[in-house]
Amino acid sequence: MPALAASALLLATGCSSAQPQAASASASTAAVRESPAPDSDAGRSLAVAAAPAGTATASANPARSDGRAHRTELSVASYDSRTRRAVISSNETPGRASSPPSPSASPSGPASPSASAAPRQRTAVGDVIASAPAPGAPRGLLAKVTKVIGETEQGTEVQTEPARLNSLLGDDTAKGSVPVDPASFDVDTLLPDVDVSWAGTGDVRVGSEGATVPLGSLRLDVRAALPTVTQGSASANASVEGFVQVAPQVDFRYGGEGTDTAPASAYLGVSGEWTSGWSLKGRAGASAAPTRIPFATLHADPVLQVGPVPVVVNLDLTCYVEISGDGKITVDVEQKLKGDFKAGGTFGLDRGWTPVSSSDMTSTPVRTSVTTAGGVKAALGAEAGVGLYGSVGVLADLAPYVRGEGTATVTGTDAVFEADGSWALYGGVDLTGTLRLQLTIFGTPVLRKDIPLGTLHREWKLAGNAP
Repeated sequence: MPALAASALLLATGCSSAQPQAASASASTAAVRESPAPDSDAGRSLAVAAAPAGTATASANPARSDGRAHRTELSVASYDSRTRRAVISSNETPGRASSPPSPSASPSGPASPSASAAPRQRTAVGDVIASAPAPGAPRGLLAKVTKVIGETEQGTEVQTEPARLNSLLGDDTAKGSVPVDPASFDVDTLLPDVDVSWAGTGDVRVGSEGATVPLGSLRLDVRAALPTVTQGSASANASVEGFVQVAPQVDFRYGGEGTDTAPASAYLGVSGEWTSGWSLKGRAGASAAPTRIPFATLHADPVLQVGPVPVVVNLDLTCYVEISGDGKITVDVEQKLKGDFKAGGTFGLDRGWTPVSSSDMTSTPVRTSVTTAGGVKAALGAEAGVGLYGSVGVLADLAPYVRGEGTATVTGTDAVFEADGSWALYGGVDLTGTLRLQLTIFGTPVLRKDIPLGTLHREWKLAGNAP
């Protein structure tokens, strides 16, 4: 699941702004100028895909004849999250406007450069703006203009307030899953022995295990010493070593009912394919309360193109090793794990927000050895936070683990397995989490409190002679 971190769960691709080509800009301008078709009020089915480089900003305003979101030649030059003031600049070529002229504009006389290109003519109170990551808004911006303050060298300074997605998507619908580019993750390793590998189109890297990372996957290799028992002749160095490999994707759904009402449905989550191989050795100085050792944090801001709207998804991951037990058991376990996972929140008008969590994983023991009576549990997992435009909506904790236990006749201070002793080794996965208030960014009713994601717990026997 650290790979989830790798997936970290998520990526900065498509996050930078670039000037659209003249042809596409002209087409966009023409589309805005066109009168709405007779059925323009009917909801559309919007495609969901990874946003290309140079993602355009989208804007909508209920004052327009159709009120629909459209691509613009605007960009967010700067944003102050404390005051919520933004500077909106124009990327268009002087002399070309991307929206119809104001009815009050003078019909005669040549237009001055400031009149033909001034952002103030295209940035008005009531505009709702969606932007990919920008200066001052590294996780994207979704905001409504409440006041036009004035002109600066960079563009028009405006006062904003938080906005909701339904003000842009309205009665349209959208559904899709978009893979996260592993190269877009920012990875911060917290332990010395952590290696990061990934594979993208045209660039395949190899992890420390010597295995080629599949296309679209992110891999973390870790080696970490665990706290050991200091007293007793059975103490031994305890460590965990292995890798997690994940190909994460962002899942998004919106079923619109209009700009002023809650959507009929919504979904936000993260899912992916997961492969790992790791080993636990020695006698850890564990306690009943789990000890968690983070070894890497990952962050990505993949941008989804939902019709004309850039939807910025924020993915944060913390990979960790966790150990618990009674400090009496010595193990030497190696296992391989493969499967998938899904965590998120779904909205329906009849039930409100409800959690979604699933994981289908199987493991195979490569080596098993358990000595001394007692119990131990070790997990190699990841915490993930998934949100939109800087508001975390889903928190998930995926923890695949191995658990060993044994019973035996005690002689002296140590318990040693004899013929009458029994032991068992189990593999499992725990998936827990929370739905946060910020999921109301879809335009759904305000949550009164956080909603537990619930606990998904699966366990299976790997080896042992216990019944």
